[in-house]
Amino acid sequence: MTDLAEALEAQDAVRVALALRNGTVTVPLLPVDGPPQVRVFRRGDADRYMLLLFSSPETYVAMVPEEPEHPVADYDCAALKDFLATNLGVLESVWFDVAGPHAMQATPQDVLDALELGA
Repeated sequence: MTDLAEALEAQDAVRVALALRNGTVTVPLLPVDGPPQVRVFRRGDADRYMLLLFSSPETYVAMVPEEPEHPVADYDCAALKDFLATNLGVLESVWFDVAGPHAMQATPQDVLDALELGA
């Protein structure tokens, strides 16, 4: 079990932040030709998007098992921080392991602040 998965199981926001700062997180990608693009999700016709992050590729596959492809990337602290900073205005929330059983939610700004803490 990854540090992130353990932190989510404990529902411990501080441990989640430490896991993101010191490890990697699985980020879903769009199945496209060309440069990798992060896959974001939207509720119905909402104006803003949700960034879904996962403790492992398997937890992502569990969310969308019917899809034929499950491209992912492992983002470290720097890559996640860069993505959040660049897309802060279009993201409404960040979900971790949204398909459960230990899902957690945070605001994009809170995640970015946690990643920048002590940097």
